[in-house]
Amino acid sequence: MIKDHSKGHHDHASNHTADRSPGRGKHAGHSHTGDKHDGHHVDDFKKRFYISLIVTVPILMLSPMIQMFLGVNWRFSYDTVILFLLSSFVFFYGGAPFLTGAFRELKQKAPGMMTLISLAIVVAYVYSSLFVFGLTSADFFWELATLIVIMLLGHWLEMKSVMGASGALEELVKLIPSEAHLVTASGVTKEVAVSSLLPQQTILIKPGERVPVDGIIANGQSSVDESMLTGESVPVVKSQGDRVIGGAVNGEGALTVTVQNAGEEGYLSQVISLVKEAQESKSKTQNLSDRAAKWLFYIALAAGLITLIAWLSMGYSFDFAMQQMVTVMIIACPHALGLAVPLVVSTSTSIAAKKGLLIRNRTAFEEARKLNAVVFDKTGTLTQGKFGITDIYPAADFTENELLSLVGALEAQSEHPISKGVVEEVKKRGITLSRPESFEAMTGKGLKGIVDGKDVKVVSPGYMNQENIPYSTEDYRRLSSEGKTVVFAIIDDRFAGMIALADQVRESAKNAIDKLKNLGIQAMMLTGDNKQVAEWVGSKLELDEIYAEVLPHQKANKIAEIQIGGYRAAMTGDGVNDAPALAKADLGVAVGAGTDVAIETADVILVRSDPEDVVSIVELSKKTYSKMIQNLWWATGYNIVAIPLAAGVLYGAGILLNPALGAVLMSLSTIVVAINAKLLKV
Repeated sequence: MIKDHSKGHHDHASNHTADRSPGRGKHAGHSHTGDKHDGHHVDDFKKRFYISLIVTVPILMLSPMIQMFLGVNWRFSYDTVILFLLSSFVFFYGGAPFLTGAFRELKQKAPGMMTLISLAIVVAYVYSSLFVFGLTSADFFWELATLIVIMLLGHWLEMKSVMGASGALEELVKLIPSEAHLVTASGVTKEVAVSSLLPQQTILIKPGERVPVDGIIANGQSSVDESMLTGESVPVVKSQGDRVIGGAVNGEGALTVTVQNAGEEGYLSQVISLVKEAQESKSKTQNLSDRAAKWLFYIALAAGLITLIAWLSMGYSFDFAMQQMVTVMIIACPHALGLAVPLVVSTSTSIAAKKGLLIRNRTAFEEARKLNAVVFDKTGTLTQGKFGITDIYPAADFTENELLSLVGALEAQSEHPISKGVVEEVKKRGITLSRPESFEAMTGKGLKGIVDGKDVKVVSPGYMNQENIPYSTEDYRRLSSEGKTVVFAIIDDRFAGMIALADQVRESAKNAIDKLKNLGIQAMMLTGDNKQVAEWVGSKLELDEIYAEVLPHQKANKIAEIQIGGYRAAMTGDGVNDAPALAKADLGVAVGAGTDVAIETADVILVRSDPEDVVSIVELSKKTYSKMIQNLWWATGYNIVAIPLAAGVLYGAGILLNPALGAVLMSLSTIVVAINAKLLKV
């Protein structure tokens, strides 16, 4: 469907008759927070962390091993009982998310981080509890408490960085009014709930109101702003027989509309369904630390049992063999592994925020390092989303400034985007505007008035043809072929000139495209605007691919086609019409000046609305992933060394890693991971 943009704001009709039925598919549900955190909100982890941290302080003070480290003796009667009670609280309250998570992982036969943590805290708690009753010779209560506190901190940081339930659907629903003006058979207008509207009923849409449902105009004429829904950058003049879309904003005229699609059949409702489907169909990437934890769980279990059997077979006491087994199992769950990824995530999120990048979906952000295609929306992303004058052709009797001063005087009385573009140029040139002695908006035709005693009209090509006023058709056709909107000035009933306007290309857009190409990433454009406008913008930016006149449900499908073609694609946009595509893409990027819907659907938000920031996302993603790998190698590498030493492989050489030394090494490992995460720079 090619729309004639040359008609401009003065005679711009469009017939939206495309089939908007979204493609349906079966998609597995997806929780952005990850299965391991099911049932626990981010605030829940935060609360458990702080409470457990407070209780851990007296546990450390009461611990015989810590007192030995500090060279003090704070022992008193029944201190081990108090230590047991405090540790039991931390175990059952602070450890609850890990124990329930482990149950789910084992039920699914997929042990991961939760199972590894649970193994360590259960073994530490049971063994230490036996110490209270005099059945073992050492306790690990302080190790139990610090392990739980650090793991709660790690998971809290992780959950903060992961996008929770998206508010996109709620933002979309806000675009649909709750009430409508129903016109009854007797001609009386009454307020009814939009949900109660039925096809073939008649409703009244007043000036400035949002269209409640899809329908066909039965009477009236008005300009309708559909930019948030279709990507069309110019408000469309609608009259009898034209279709209006639920969620669009009515302009200056009153419209009587026959309801066509209501409820779930409506256009916006189908966009909502597309966003929901696309979000649910996103593939779930297993966390790197979970994969490491899975293997460490098996290693810990095997190493612990082997350690117990080996020491018993060599004739050592059960108590000694059990203590070494417990040491192995606790050491196998390193604090560093629990913080390896969250600390890098926290650091990269902070760096991103300083650069104006707000990360909402960590998994999608991490995968951005693999992108080989970036698809941009046009209006508001590659362009500024507002009109500016590109060409002025005054008649022989006028200069450019003289023409602008007369035309600008009328346009200053209008709030239309094209009027704003003319007034902006007038301001740039420092032209002083006179106040019109009279002013009138001719709906669908243009503006007219008296300025400085002259009869001035600013009109559309349709008006020129209708009134048979001669003008340079060659210049007009050339400007139109470049996708520009052309308006004509008539002064005292004579042609005085033509002015061409177009959506202004962002200065940073070309730099962004060039940088992406240098990284080997294809730059594409996907827009609901017409082919002429799209090709004009595409030629200025030297884009690799241009897809024009694409409706919202087609945008999501087009992203899918690009992905099928072997690309890992990011989508960058700012409107409601971009929401399904943002959700469907491997990485959805919303420019911060865009709609709440686009922002809520996106994985990353560009606060500065600068296309160059898309390059920063890719670069930061690559460096973040590199730091994660470094930290994971360090955290698991520590285990590779510590577990055999704790098991007693070098006992014959006089080397045996006891619980105290194991705890020190574990703390050092955590410090190294933390410092390495903070060294992340972009």
